[in-house]
Amino acid sequence: MNLSELHRISRHAGTILVGQLATMAFGVTDTIVAGRYAEQALAALSVGTAIYMSVYVACMGVLQALLPVWSELHGAQKSSQLGFSFRQSLYLTLLITAGGMAILLNPSALLDWADVPQDLRADVLTYLSVLAMALLPALLFRLYSTLNQSLGMPRMVTWLQLGSLLVKVPLSIWFAFGGLGLEARGAVGCALATLLVQSLMLLVALWLLSTRPSYSPYQLFDGLQPPHGPTLKAFAALGVPSGLTILVEVTSFTLMALFVARMGTTAAASHQIAANLAAVLYMVPLAIGIATSARTSYWLGAEQPRQARHAVLWGFALVVACALVLAGSLVILRQPLAGIYARSPEVVALAVPLLVWTAGFHLFDGLQALGVFILRCFRITVMPFVIYAVLLWGLGLFGGYRLAYHGLGPWPAMQTPAAFWMAGMVALALAALAFWLMIWQLMRRNR
Repeated sequence: MNLSELHRISRHAGTILVGQLATMAFGVTDTIVAGRYAEQALAALSVGTAIYMSVYVACMGVLQALLPVWSELHGAQKSSQLGFSFRQSLYLTLLITAGGMAILLNPSALLDWADVPQDLRADVLTYLSVLAMALLPALLFRLYSTLNQSLGMPRMVTWLQLGSLLVKVPLSIWFAFGGLGLEARGAVGCALATLLVQSLMLLVALWLLSTRPSYSPYQLFDGLQPPHGPTLKAFAALGVPSGLTILVEVTSFTLMALFVARMGTTAAASHQIAANLAAVLYMVPLAIGIATSARTSYWLGAEQPRQARHAVLWGFALVVACALVLAGSLVILRQPLAGIYARSPEVVALAVPLLVWTAGFHLFDGLQALGVFILRCFRITVMPFVIYAVLLWGLGLFGGYRLAYHGLGPWPAMQTPAAFWMAGMVALALAALAFWLMIWQLMRRNR
């Protein structure tokens, strides 16, 4: 196989990974700032972020699904069609933004369902109303990011994400604690900082799109045509199942924390350590998945299926290698890592064995994540959603709940967070197997 393809995918994935880690640092910054400000601010931030991220990742999934479409047009050297497709995607972005804003501005039903205390609701509502205004610039910047990834030019996005972090940190501190004429706003101040930073990132992205020669062949600003029904229908057929798939994946992960919380503070704290490390490790296969799908679709558009297969195989090899190294490191370093997160001996004692299951969870998490991206290149999106719903919600969440609290088959109730990680690991393993059997059949068919 061509080693230059491996180099291209690795470099592309590495660039994306740096940007993703910078974006994750947004949430880390707000958590630290709100926690330092007041316990109530941190609680409001926690509830508000959970709602906002569920909305945002679902919308983001719809837009991320356009990556293989644009990569394929890029590979086929259909620059003007790519530009037209990009302009049509603006209508899609406005539509899903309107839906997302409606949820963020009217979250009362969700707050009732989650039984959020009344003394938190005012802060949560204000926090979400600010982030509702930030949703449009955030999604438009995601569209810019997806375009760059499809063209194999992720570096500018990463530089913008790194630069924005330098602005976000001092703004969150200033707006939360006040000073220099501004009143302290706590968690709401963090949301205001996010709104301002997302708006600045979008303005810089628009300036780059209109001035840099690398975008000229696509005539991105060559007049905005009316909505084109067939194009938008194709977008929806690809994007909506993809958005729902990501929503299932995220909620299966976040709802796990709600079920574990019933076991008490020590169990919840140990689970949070495992969940945070799993989320950080997931950034690696996610970056490889984006890079691999961009190259696979590029070669499919260029009508070179052999090169597309090579891209898939290199992506698979990279994910397996990275997953083995990261999972092995997690097992070896589980004791000191748990000690960094917590001082309580009880929390550390429960987290250390839990991280062994987290390592196994990561192995299969990486494989299934890459599988979803590859299947999207072949316009297969509904089946992954069905598989996710059955396995991640059914076996992972429900099975983990049964195993933890009631017992499952011959296994008695474990009364430990490990039950959820064990069930989740099995669910991800079966999902990965299903996805890669489908990919294997596609590759044999497209020789």
